[in-house]
Amino acid sequence: MLDKITDRFENIFKSLRRQNRLSEKNISEGIREIKLALLEADVNYKVVKDFIKVVEEEALGEEVLKSVTPTDQFIKVVHDKLVDIMGGEDTEINLKKKDISVILMVGLQGSGKTTTCAKLGKYLKDKQRVLLVGADTYRPAAKDQLKVLAGQAELGFFSGENNDKPVDICRKALRYAKDQDYHAIIIDSAGRLQIDKPLMDELVSIKKITEPDEILFVSDSTAGQNIVDVVKEFDRILNISGVILSKFDSDTRGGAALSIRKTTGKSIKFVGTGEKIDNFERFYPDRVAGRILGRGDIVSFVEKAQAAVDTDEAAKLQEKFLKSKFDLNDFLTQIKQIKKMGSLQSIIDMLPIKKDMKNQSIDDKNLIRTEAIILSMTPKERGNVRILNGSRRRRIANGSGTKIQDVNKLLKQFDEMQKVMKKVRKNPHSLKNLFGGVKDLSNIKI
Repeated sequence: MLDKITDRFENIFKSLRRQNRLSEKNISEGIREIKLALLEADVNYKVVKDFIKVVEEEALGEEVLKSVTPTDQFIKVVHDKLVDIMGGEDTEINLKKKDISVILMVGLQGSGKTTTCAKLGKYLKDKQRVLLVGADTYRPAAKDQLKVLAGQAELGFFSGENNDKPVDICRKALRYAKDQDYHAIIIDSAGRLQIDKPLMDELVSIKKITEPDEILFVSDSTAGQNIVDVVKEFDRILNISGVILSKFDSDTRGGAALSIRKTTGKSIKFVGTGEKIDNFERFYPDRVAGRILGRGDIVSFVEKAQAAVDTDEAAKLQEKFLKSKFDLNDFLTQIKQIKKMGSLQSIIDMLPIKKDMKNQSIDDKNLIRTEAIILSMTPKERGNVRILNGSRRRRIANGSGTKIQDVNKLLKQFDEMQKVMKKVRKNPHSLKNLFGGVKDLSNIKI
């Protein structure tokens, strides 16, 4: 996520830290490099120009130059201005407290709009009964795709009759939602390869009938600043309320994320961070700025951990550990909790250690392979690895689709982990948070 621009910023700050002291000359050189980094990231030129101007004014101020840690102070200036150009405060979605809330999703074809409808629905599911409405009658199988996604996310689905036009589908969907007691409907409208009058006229008609609380433009993050003009045109005709960036987990340069707010005045509300339905997050400018500058995003990491970790189960695992009863059944539980947090790479992206792991292979397949091996064991075998003789190991390897060397490697690693556990078991206080055995993860000091 934003790896290229993050690498550039890390190199710039590393170069500044090598200086004995900060001066107007080396700060100016750093600012020039930042300007090039932003332009290479496909950030709108006017946004870059304004950004550099305000950074230069503050970074060359007396307070920064005389600071005890001038480089860190300079980084803070850059961080704060990045937050400003992305919109400052995060913006929550606007929903009615009573009656049915309507969200109209718009955008060009290929932006990931249909998948994003399901992701947003899953995000709202805990607080709302959500109905997905398939109003794209032009793209083949668009309705079928939305129906499948609705099933995966356990959301309602409505698409009208085969010959219904998009406007008719939306009108009927409102009545259906009211009859079935839905609290929110998300309309998947048709997209085009480019803006055209029939598309816009249709969207204007849908807006008039449904009176949406939110009109959200879905954009592919990799589109860069080129998407700015498209957003402006949709806004001119529909008065959109915000933007969702899809494919934010890709090696995007960052142009769209850093350009949209300043050039259109519209906030980025959410980002899609992967292919799965639950790979969807609110857009927090300060957290994204932290990731860009290589500082990680500890707040998002803790929130994901809170959602994924069963604290009661974690407490039981910690107790088992202290009593020397931690086995592969418990290890399997830990793997499942880690997987709930998302891909290993997405977890690493949120941590400030990302740069230290740059040359290491982060592969979720290793975690999947480990889980498969343990699942191929019987509960008795997981509870007592000493009974795993040669024939059992061959059976486990065949059952998990791995090699016997993989099974042996896992058992060796588990044995080494248990040896470490024996050493540290003498000091239980050092294990306080090993398994997340705390009731409120927000209290963890990082």
